[in-house]
Amino acid sequence: MAYDVQLADRIRELLADGSPVTEQPMFGGLAFLVGGKLAVAASGKGGLLVRADPVRADELVATTTARPMEMKGRVVCGWLYVDGDSLRTKRQLSHWVAVGTAAAKDARASGRKR
Repeated sequence: MAYDVQLADRIRELLADGSPVTEQPMFGGLAFLVGGKLAVAASGKGGLLVRADPVRADELVATTTARPMEMKGRVVCGWLYVDGDSLRTKRQLSHWVAVGTAAAKDARASGRKR
């Protein structure tokens, strides 16, 4: 399945006024890199992949509809998957884009790989 083009357009709109953003095909979808670090991606399976501080990821999974991201049956630490039904409003999408952007900026500032 191809990524949701409308979702990608909505993400693009939210990121337009922030840090330098680049786009790159990745994970069968379209990834958005903020300052050179992957922040969010319109998934090829629908929904959104979100970079999250690994310390905060468990809290987000417990208190939202997000779930841990899996690739080839393995959980990817520091990454969440948010279903498209949880991204219908601008407010919902803005929240997740902010989570991903903050985690990307933190990764860049620290210089650490997680």
